[in-house]
Amino acid sequence: MKDPDIGAVARETGLATSTLRYYEEIGLITSSGRKGLRRLFDPGIYERLALISLGRNAGFSLKEIGAMFAQDGNPRIDRAQLHDKADELDRLIRRLRAMRDGLRHAAECPAPSHLECPTFQRLLKAASADAKRGKSKRK
Repeated sequence: MKDPDIGAVARETGLATSTLRYYEEIGLITSSGRKGLRRLFDPGIYERLALISLGRNAGFSLKEIGAMFAQDGNPRIDRAQLHDKADELDRLIRRLRAMRDGLRHAAECPAPSHLECPTFQRLLKAASADAKRGKSKRK
């Protein structure tokens, strides 16, 4: 298989060419050369982009994903980091399930007003606590 150019990689992966150029700029991928003005990539680019996509879907930052590759370009993934991310996702899933259940209850609650519904009040308190936690993390 010949080295695909940036347009072929973009079509195959659904990524914008600007995204591919950015990934190259920050060192996540490297081109193998040029054909005129078009970047060429090794056929292994698809596997590497799949790994990057998997990392992004799991919630890793591009910086964290970049650290998951050794100097030779091969994956070097810290298993403890994967466990930590899985634990983080478990916490997010629990919060989202509670939010979903609370919203469904509020939608069907017989209370005359949502503000009179104890479940809705708990949702408001939880949202307020989450906002405060988020604000303190940004400081």
